[in-house]
Amino acid sequence: IAAKKSATTQVVQAKDYTLSDEDIRDEEATSSFDEGFMTDVDEFDRIVDNALEDIEVVEEKEDEAVKEVAQPIVKLVNGVLINSIKARASDVHIEPYENSLRVRQRVDGVMYTVMNLPVKIKAAVTSRLKIMANLDIAERRLPQDGRIKLKLGKKKEIDFRVSTVPCLFGERTVLRLLDKSNLQVDLTRLGFEEEPLRDFMSALDKPYGMILVTGPTGCGKTTTLYSALNYLNKIGVNISTAEDPVEYNFLGINQVQVKEDIGLTFAAALRSFLRQDPDIIMVGEIRDFETAEIAVKAALTGHLVLSTLHTNDAPGTISRLLNMGIEPFLVAASVILIASQRLTRKVCTECKEEEKVPVPALVSLGFSEEEAMAMKCYKGKGCPACNGSGYKGRIALYEVMPLKDELKELILEGASADELKKTAIRLGMKTLRTSGLTKI
Repeated sequence: IAAKKSATTQVVQAKDYTLSDEDIRDEEATSSFDEGFMTDVDEFDRIVDNALEDIEVVEEKEDEAVKEVAQPIVKLVNGVLINSIKARASDVHIEPYENSLRVRQRVDGVMYTVMNLPVKIKAAVTSRLKIMANLDIAERRLPQDGRIKLKLGKKKEIDFRVSTVPCLFGERTVLRLLDKSNLQVDLTRLGFEEEPLRDFMSALDKPYGMILVTGPTGCGKTTTLYSALNYLNKIGVNISTAEDPVEYNFLGINQVQVKEDIGLTFAAALRSFLRQDPDIIMVGEIRDFETAEIAVKAALTGHLVLSTLHTNDAPGTISRLLNMGIEPFLVAASVILIASQRLTRKVCTECKEEEKVPVPALVSLGFSEEEAMAMKCYKGKGCPACNGSGYKGRIALYEVMPLKDELKELILEGASADELKKTAIRLGMKTLRTSGLTKI
């Protein structure tokens, strides 16, 4: 593929953008990106091959946005979106640098470079994405957020959450893929082991109290909460959620998009929910004392409250709430269960082979000598099914800590997170490490 400017030619490696029959199954093989553009997805290879050849690069003025996007750019951007779906990517990063426009995808939690495009087309590519996401193409100094809805046939819809941020060499665009058809909202299929699943569902069946799901960004907390809400979503209950952003919409659940710039914060939404006769409340994240305080009071006044926190493990969540300023007796009385989770890559089953790992190396990672000697390790050598990475898909690891009476007494006594963890393990809690050893 070449981009032409006078006698200068910049060469970019072509990529495969076609979708196989398996990718689209029995759906019609058409993709619509806006009302004015429809094409067969199997023609994307040819379209993208020709797209950059037709681009006439124009000198870009820094203070001027590209208001009209040429058809080749439209085809190129559509190809990038289709390719990200085919690759099972969770995110697409379009990053302008001094001499190139880099396109990367995050697949199973790991970033891969897809292509490097001519830097001269960065404004046109960004403008096309902004047009699709209904953003202001003339505003290049401030971050913007939007959404693109893509249709595959008549049945399948995929949303892209779009975020633009001005950087040194132009606007960086990140797209998060939200494919509802791939959203797993069945609690029994998330990866819980039998006993932790029983504890989690038992907590959901209680009429009031607070359930917290914790872990770093991108570990699947929202999916776990959506699965819990799907389990609780019955005709006889009133469910309200405050989210930033609303990633998926569900019939029968009242979902509120947080907008902090106009004062609609998590705390404000939560406060208003309490006047809406709720049975179940979900708060996307507890970020500050005000939100935590209202959530605790809601849990103590007959409501089931679900939320998330960014902590490393379940016992550490108690310390986080106390550090926010919540009194120990309120934490002990309101919180009924904490689940910490991680997502880890799975070795590709198509190309995995046994790998000999020295016992001392395993011991240095925290395994006992007996565990290391008995352990069989596998490595994916790379194949077409996993795009040569050796990994395909991810699996969830869970650490579920129900707050039993003994743990509540320790909280009231001001016990440390380490003391809480030791007691929870003695009472039967399986740690993230134990969950990993069981599943991987």
